[in-house]
Amino acid sequence: MRTSVNHNPSDEADDVYLSLGSNIEDREENLRTSVNELSSIGEIVKVSSIFQTEPWGRRDQNDFLNIACILKCGFAPLDLLEAILEIERRMGRMRGAEWSPRTIDIDIVFIGDSLIDEPGLTVPHPHFHQRRFVLEPLMEIAPEFQHPKFGKTISQLHKSCSDPCEVNLIKRWN
Repeated sequence: MRTSVNHNPSDEADDVYLSLGSNIEDREENLRTSVNELSSIGEIVKVSSIFQTEPWGRRDQNDFLNIACILKCGFAPLDLLEAILEIERRMGRMRGAEWSPRTIDIDIVFIGDSLIDEPGLTVPHPHFHQRRFVLEPLMEIAPEFQHPKFGKTISQLHKSCSDPCEVNLIKRWN
């Protein structure tokens, strides 16, 4: 893992678009702690409001609280992934069955306009455009950001999303 911390990102740093969710323990505190932890690897540019969402894929669990944030970070993509996985581990994330409950889940949605297909890391996130719980928070902070592969904005992807899961704004971030 990259050991240097990029507190003052240069012009070469990418805007990294992240989706964060929690559905166990103190969900809001988990989100706030994770954003604080992310600030140790880059500059937090913007954070969406907090949304409550139905669980996706497996309904027999608590609702999630979800946010999106933009992190300006100069890490190489796989170093960034490793740093994020380490934050999840420190916060008690246990990897179990797909769509299982979690203290925190941090997904990389975009790294600037990069297209990445590496073992363990696909960017843009391959399924985010099908998930309202990712699109609603992203709509708030980056509606005009254009998907580098699809050529559509977040706003356009949001309008065409057929995900029936309910997503409700709970409160503003600050």
